[in-house]
Amino acid sequence: MDSVQVLDEVPPEADGQAESAPQAEVVFKGRNVEIPDHYRNYVSSKLARLERFDRSIYLFDVELKHAPNRRQRKSCQRVEITARGRGPVSRAEACADSFYAAFESAVDKLENRLRRAKDRRKVHYGDKTPVSLAAATAVVPQTERRPEPPPVERNGIEPEHEPGRIVRTKEHPATPMTVDDALYEMELVGHDFFLFHDKQTERPCVVYRRHAYDYGLIRLS
Repeated sequence: MDSVQVLDEVPPEADGQAESAPQAEVVFKGRNVEIPDHYRNYVSSKLARLERFDRSIYLFDVELKHAPNRRQRKSCQRVEITARGRGPVSRAEACADSFYAAFESAVDKLENRLRRAKDRRKVHYGDKTPVSLAAATAVVPQTERRPEPPPVERNGIEPEHEPGRIVRTKEHPATPMTVDDALYEMELVGHDFFLFHDKQTERPCVVYRRHAYDYGLIRLS
């Protein structure tokens, strides 16, 4: 059985003024970690800053884990933050030599993603709504389009459309990335799924959006 890691680090110096508590609920989970009150207070004050990017956030899940690092072959501290609101779930995680350093790195990632999501909402609902892919391809002049192969005749009837055909193929660089980065890229492009090369398993994987703003992961065995 794993021993319990006691978080007895001294919190970093404050910014010179008291931080406000977040309106959203903050739930802490420690895997083999005992979380003291001073760490809970420090994390809560930092998370309060993120609510300005999305006022619908009602819950922050903060999970601490003391786990071995495969690359460095030594123990490390991992912090994972999940923000839940009306929109898609935002998640970030980081690993460092201390829980404070890991949290600072994770909260910076989460802030960056919440800021980007807020900017995308402004563009989508504002005056600068981007043109959809269907609309963009519809305005291409007929002379610039590639000729499509003629439909296959069946029983002397020339069909107007052949269902079940692959009509478009896309390729993108198979840059190895983590599941967390894949979720971020999926939200960035606005798709319901994202195919990527998992850095951990060295295999192709797919992340996808489920109902109730959850995510799914498909891995090849």
